[in-house]
Amino acid sequence: MIKIYYSSKSNVGKQTLGYLQASLKNLLDIDITKTNVTGTQWKELAENLGVTIGELIDCEHPAFTSKYDTETNLDEHGWIKVLDNNPEVLNYPIVIIGKNFYQITNPSEIEKLLEPNSKGIDEKKTI
Repeated sequence: MIKIYYSSKSNVGKQTLGYLQASLKNLLDIDITKTNVTGTQWKELAENLGVTIGELIDCEHPAFTSKYDTETNLDEHGWIKVLDNNPEVLNYPIVIIGKNFYQITNPSEIEKLLEPNSKGIDEKKTI
């Protein structure tokens, strides 16, 4: 099972989702603009990526800069609140493959992470 947390308002998010859908892998896609992600989930995602919750946010996104200064420094709860109120500020989609977590900055990166889908192909019969 592959999971993707993405914003449907993000080109990188939509393109990454497209790559994953084309891979024909078992996929759970979570559009954070339509599905509420809990504070606990944000914390888990950040921890598994080795970043702070604040580092998941694009502080130069217009939805952020309209309310905050780009140098804003919030605590964990404050950053979670920003994501709850403005999910489109997620800087990059987050993909979980098995126990590995990735932030995808370029949609084509996902191809390198996916194993070829050879289910149902008999290697002895292919040339």
